[in-house]
Amino acid sequence: MHESLRSKHNDRILPGLGALERESELLEGADPREVIEWAVETYGEGLALSASFGGGEGMALLDMISKVTDKVTVLTIDTGFIFKETAEFREEVMRRYKLPVEVLKPELTIEEQVERYGEQMRTCTPNLCCQIRKIEPLQKALNRYDAWMTGIRREQTPQRAGTKVIAWEERYQAAKIAPMPDWTEAQVWDYVRAHDVPVNPLLHQGYKSIGCEPQTRPVHHDEDPRAGRWAGIDKTECGIHVEGGKISRAGA
Repeated sequence: MHESLRSKHNDRILPGLGALERESELLEGADPREVIEWAVETYGEGLALSASFGGGEGMALLDMISKVTDKVTVLTIDTGFIFKETAEFREEVMRRYKLPVEVLKPELTIEEQVERYGEQMRTCTPNLCCQIRKIEPLQKALNRYDAWMTGIRREQTPQRAGTKVIAWEERYQAAKIAPMPDWTEAQVWDYVRAHDVPVNPLLHQGYKSIGCEPQTRPVHHDEDPRAGRWAGIDKTECGIHVEGGKISRAGA
């Protein structure tokens, strides 16, 4: 494994793949703020946060980062299908937190996508829609960054149970940092309440996992939080965190 990498946009020498694995082991179980401080010190302005403004995890992480630095860029994807409430909430949040934000958009409009690939592309159903409207914009943006942080947690889905604190993402050619992989949902909400962190208003309307409007529904209190994503089809991931996005529901 390479022991060092060169930054994409300056002369900084960065940890290589072996060093990232060792650091991930050292930071396993650490407070998320310790992981954030390591990431900021290691990557500087080459570090970004990927945030959907849909869940408590991302907002807790954004709040923590804002208390460490004002240099981390927030990357958020506007697929053209997001809820109006999410877009409005995003603008409200970025007025409160003074971190730079970059709204990523697909190269194709929804109408261009439908014209090219068919009417089914208006409903966010196929994996191809996620590829065009989520994965490709993030991949293009990460060409300019050395590392990105995400609020994913191990208990969210069986497929995320193996999430490492730090890992190398080959397809994005960037380090992926998950500061709170072992946090429970209760810990997330304890932090949100204790620090008065704003959350998407849809979370108070029966939604527990918020994505594109055509493929997101409220869930019952006893349902899995992601049961409202792509309901009725054999899919629980868009593909950003699991390559290909072809993820079956647990037990399916």
